[in-house]
Amino acid sequence: MRLIWWRRVGWRHAVGAFAVLFSLFPIVFVLSAALNPVGSLDSTNVLPTGAGLANFTSLFRGTDFGRWYLNSVLISGLSAFSGVLLSMLAAYAFSRMRFAGRRVGLLALLLIQMFPQFLAVVAIFLIFSRLGDYYPALGLNSPWGLLLLYLGTALGVNTWLMKGFLDTVPKEIDESAAIDGASHAQVFFRITLPLVSPILAVTGLLGFIGSINEFLLAATFLTDPEQKTLAVGLYGLIAGQRNANFGMFCAGSLLAAIPTVILFQFLQRYIVSGLTVGAVKG
Repeated sequence: MRLIWWRRVGWRHAVGAFAVLFSLFPIVFVLSAALNPVGSLDSTNVLPTGAGLANFTSLFRGTDFGRWYLNSVLISGLSAFSGVLLSMLAAYAFSRMRFAGRRVGLLALLLIQMFPQFLAVVAIFLIFSRLGDYYPALGLNSPWGLLLLYLGTALGVNTWLMKGFLDTVPKEIDESAAIDGASHAQVFFRITLPLVSPILAVTGLLGFIGSINEFLLAATFLTDPEQKTLAVGLYGLIAGQRNANFGMFCAGSLLAAIPTVILFQFLQRYIVSGLTVGAVKG
């Protein structure tokens, strides 16, 4: 009986347990390094000796981690919210309206995403350096300038994903609301948005993760220690001597994951349905 159970079910449990242990090992290693009082890469073991919170204390007292944390959460939150709104407006127009250049516009949004962002870093740097001469709040070393830059990449794959989801919503609902006297804005905000909340949650989560983990553009535009984001600030801890502040870096990495985990737990009920429906109808 045990042999039959193993052939039918048992090996699946073994593979699942191995996959879980394999995926948890990096997290355990980072946690061990964060609790290791020595704080170096060479002395980090899976099970730390003399574990303590010294690295967390040094992180807050010796760096501007609190400011980095606040900058990242604010920029990522505003970028995700604004990006979802812009993408939804574009997806609604492409899904519900027929106009000249509609097909070309959809293809252009898709093709532009094929080019990596770092190809335009030099041009964007020059644009924002000149913009800062006239509007310092939107120039270099400004979180608002970085937010404006992130919004420039809001349209793209998310628009296609939202359009695919919107295509599953019957147009008769919009027509019924229009007959009752609703305007386009009322149909969009009061009827369409509640019906497509799953895809809003998915794209919002992806946008938040992408913004809070983005490093290249943030490192190019933010050099003032107080204006840095978490990705740039934490990288600076190990940029010179990687072995020196590894414990503080791991402590900051654990704390940096908290907003993403909280947002994921809050939106997880929408994620599966939003991705599957939008992918099928895209």
